[in-house]
Amino acid sequence: MRLLSFLAVLPLVLAAPQIHNASFTPDHVLRVTAQNISVNCESRYSVIINGTAPAPQLTLKQGEPVWIRVYNDIVDQNVTVHWHGLSQRAAPFSDGTPQVSQWPIPPAHYFDYELFPDAAGTYFYHSHVGFQAISAYGPLIVQPCGKPAHKYDEDIVFALGDYYNKTDAQVEKGLLANPFVWSGETVALLVNGQSGTSLTKGYNSTCAPHVLKVKPDTKYRIRFIGNTAISLITLGVEDHANLTIIEADGADTKPYDVSHLQVASGQRFSIILHTKTAAELASTNKTNFWIRLENRERPANVSAYALLQYDIPSASALPSTLPTTPPVTLPQIVYNWLEYALSPLDPAADPMPTKADRTVTITTHQYGTQNATTGAFTSTLEWGQNDNIWQEERVPVPYLVDVYKRGEAAVPDYDVAIKHGGWDPKNLAYAARVGEVLDIIWESNNAPTGGWDIHPFHAHGVHYWDLGSGNGTYNATANEEKLKGYDPMKRDTTMLYRYAASGVKNTTAGWRAWRIKVDEAGAFMLHCHILQHLIMGMSTAWVAGNYTDLQKIWPEPPYITGYLDYGGSAYGNETYDPIVNHYYPASSETCRP
Repeated sequence: MRLLSFLAVLPLVLAAPQIHNASFTPDHVLRVTAQNISVNCESRYSVIINGTAPAPQLTLKQGEPVWIRVYNDIVDQNVTVHWHGLSQRAAPFSDGTPQVSQWPIPPAHYFDYELFPDAAGTYFYHSHVGFQAISAYGPLIVQPCGKPAHKYDEDIVFALGDYYNKTDAQVEKGLLANPFVWSGETVALLVNGQSGTSLTKGYNSTCAPHVLKVKPDTKYRIRFIGNTAISLITLGVEDHANLTIIEADGADTKPYDVSHLQVASGQRFSIILHTKTAAELASTNKTNFWIRLENRERPANVSAYALLQYDIPSASALPSTLPTTPPVTLPQIVYNWLEYALSPLDPAADPMPTKADRTVTITTHQYGTQNATTGAFTSTLEWGQNDNIWQEERVPVPYLVDVYKRGEAAVPDYDVAIKHGGWDPKNLAYAARVGEVLDIIWESNNAPTGGWDIHPFHAHGVHYWDLGSGNGTYNATANEEKLKGYDPMKRDTTMLYRYAASGVKNTTAGWRAWRIKVDEAGAFMLHCHILQHLIMGMSTAWVAGNYTDLQKIWPEPPYITGYLDYGGSAYGNETYDPIVNHYYPASSETCRP
């Protein structure tokens, strides 16, 4: 819900800086460490936040600016935190994307992030460095300033994750190696940190199913958050096919009934589960119902369980073994789920522009060479977009910082970019003008192996209207016909599907279309949210606005200087209090009904 008056979100760009010394108290404190933790009843050296995986839930209030202090307590790694889905309302250096919006937080330093959560909904926060987000993630819920758009009795979070028994360093080294070494497939799927693969060690173990206790005849809002590294998860609840979607990626939807759910990395869905009445339970003679999770579109089939238990005096004991046969049958085909189905609860509140000013088509495929006999890669393997591969080492200074330091020369040349499919080859970024409407078309090519993959593409900096997807290549005229009479949802993560596992090499088949209105100047990423693919280069950097537009988002010198260097004065440590610019007002106006 976006119910705030316009004045509530105006930044105070010219506000004086403040020293965040002992007199300053952040609203939340996160400490990032690396240590051995138990996952799937195994020990893994992992990056975690506040000592747990998943990290603690952050609950924010719509319309209230918030400061979150992040300490990097890891001695040998950088850290950032990205506020997934909230980046359109983060201060200029608070999006958490290293080499795009900010320098990473060095070891033994901390950084104060300033956010303005203007839209109630389901989000999450995670590291944006390397493979750290496999374990360094946590739910972020923005509560509405008024009544919720949908009625329910209780609110539950299901944080979905992946487990790899390789360390982050091992995975990253292999993905960047020459020759390339794949990370391997996920070992287990996680629900709130538990894998649900075994009961041999009891329900207190990390390999036991997560147990959700519910009451009869009660409406539960369950927020499913896709924190997975790679897994597209499909799931269903035994004898509970009455699931109603009410939210997608932080936006309220018109109620839409489904029998199962499908969640990719980066996506969030809220459903209403109306539990059985006491009479219905008596007729089934059951109080325990399995929740079945399965991955899709990967060479290894992985499944997991959670458990729905009715909390009543006559409840049966918890099961002592997992099911021998799946109690829920889940569909194998994924590419048609919810396509052209979800609509915003109030389409008139934020109507989609009827046409775009220009279209940017981005074709994705891999780059590498293989042994003709074995198929093994004999080189690096990278993901590129229109022949451009994201590599952090090619961006020695974050885009936003570089624009401030070098001025006009660091801003992508719009006219040059137009001649190169939207991309400036000199500044290695896509260009956009504030106020223009873009159609961005993602297309999937199967070079060099002949195999297609799936990609959950995520947008930083803006939510987009999702125009749908399909096989083959994009046909704007045909898709506009499909959109007649339909109000697309605004999303931040949607799927570029595959429609076959393999085919003739160098074939483009599969597209996803977005419409974006560029409202604000800044630097942001559009990227695949599969962690392995991101490490392998599957990302694009965008700079919105010309130099004049970008100048307006910064405070006056010298207040910005602490953000311009790695470990600069905006980053605190044990001996130094950071000098921080306050971008948003200290409090918001009252929400309108």
